Amino acid sequence: MQPIEITCFKAYDIRGQVPSQLNDDVAYRVGRAYVEFLGAKTVVVGHDVRLTSEQLTNALVEGLTDAGANVIHIGQCGTEEVYFGTFHLGVDGGICVTASHNPMDYNGMKLVKKGSEPISGDSGLNDIRAMAEKGNFVEAASKGTVEHKNIRPDYIEHLLGYVTPSDIKPLKVVVNSGNGGAGAIIDGLESHLPVEFIKVHHEPDGNFPNGIPNPILPEKRQATIDAVKANNADLGIAWDGDFDRCFFFDENGEFIEGYYVVGLLAEAFLIKNPGAKVVHDPRLKWNTIDIAEKAGGQAIESKTGHAFIKERMRLEDAVYGGEMSAHHYFRDFAYCDNGNIPWLLVVELMSKRNAKLSELVADRVARFPCSGERNNTVGDAKAIIGKIEEFYSPDAKAIEKVDGLSMTMDGWRFNIRSSSTEPVMRLNIESNGDIALMEAKTEELLGLVKKYDV
Repeated sequence: MQPIEITCFKAYDIRGQVPSQLNDDVAYRVGRAYVEFLGAKTVVVGHDVRLTSEQLTNALVEGLTDAGANVIHIGQCGTEEVYFGTFHLGVDGGICVTASHNPMDYNGMKLVKKGSEPISGDSGLNDIRAMAEKGNFVEAASKGTVEHKNIRPDYIEHLLGYVTPSDIKPLKVVVNSGNGGAGAIIDGLESHLPVEFIKVHHEPDGNFPNGIPNPILPEKRQATIDAVKANNADLGIAWDGDFDRCFFFDENGEFIEGYYVVGLLAEAFLIKNPGAKVVHDPRLKWNTIDIAEKAGGQAIESKTGHAFIKERMRLEDAVYGGEMSAHHYFRDFAYCDNGNIPWLLVVELMSKRNAKLSELVADRVARFPCSGERNNTVGDAKAIIGKIEEFYSPDAKAIEKVDGLSMTMDGWRFNIRSSSTEPVMRLNIESNGDIALMEAKTEELLGLVKKYDV
């Protein structure tokens, strides 16, 4: 094959516009390069609901099999099902064709190797890109086979292993799949749980008639909020398109910041695993540390990003890892992120405590109020961060640079970091029980970002 330039490889995955950056030729080359780089004999493949995903998957499978690998094709699925298939079936790797919450004209791939270990820029993704660009592939002795396999029943059984269904009360739960793929998992779990599901935007539809599902954006939350209120539901759950992230709403339709969900899940796991370690990101952390210490566990800080969290969890043998961006990772799920285990655990915790979701988080929100992530488009992020550090240094009790800049002051702290993919600065502030202080410092910092952005 002729050499080409491929521009859709990112730090952790493949993501680009179709067909200008990602097309059948690129997908085929990725398949060839993936097998050659890993020496893979068997690979699990699946895809999300996007209209371009099936065709790209077919081209990918052609590349994998031309390279001599056998493919277990699990069809339309979520990223977590490819992770599950890879470790459950004990194969050499897995690839999910998905662009998660990107715009309609995008698609991509998430790649893992044996044991569902992530393949990112520093663990092979750049090598696969270089091989795909060169197109100088070794001819396989024979073409691989394709087996279409339904692993969903096994996956549903695995999910149910994280809770005791008989402990769950007959709650009323709004579930909003955003016309992505999560609905199929809800349907599979429904007969096993004493839960009444109110299904919103439930059917998978790659046209995304209600917009790309990405509930981290406030404008994408209203349908879930309305359904919770209209049905007098106990809680609401919404997912992104490939459902590796899930988002929570309490019985009043109030959105629960991902930070407090991390704390809830840390608590749930430490109840079941006394003395265990939990991993968290550095953006907001006081609540998680407080919960872990009071439960007799240990909170471990890691740089933000799935590759870093997974690596640290493996190193520490941590039972759980959480990011405030609604990514949750589980040791018993090969340290991978999953969008269904979190809500199962939360529903179980609500049932055992006989408490509403708002009651479970109210005390934590009061103890450690936070700003939520505040994003600003800026010019020179590095220069702005330098000036902010200089401004607060005289009063700082601690300065950390695990991920961006974290500074701890008297009664409050903040983290400010620049995005690795766009010209955006992300700011998070929390205080020790003082909402007014947190709000004042949020406005102060936003003002400084604006002032220094020249």
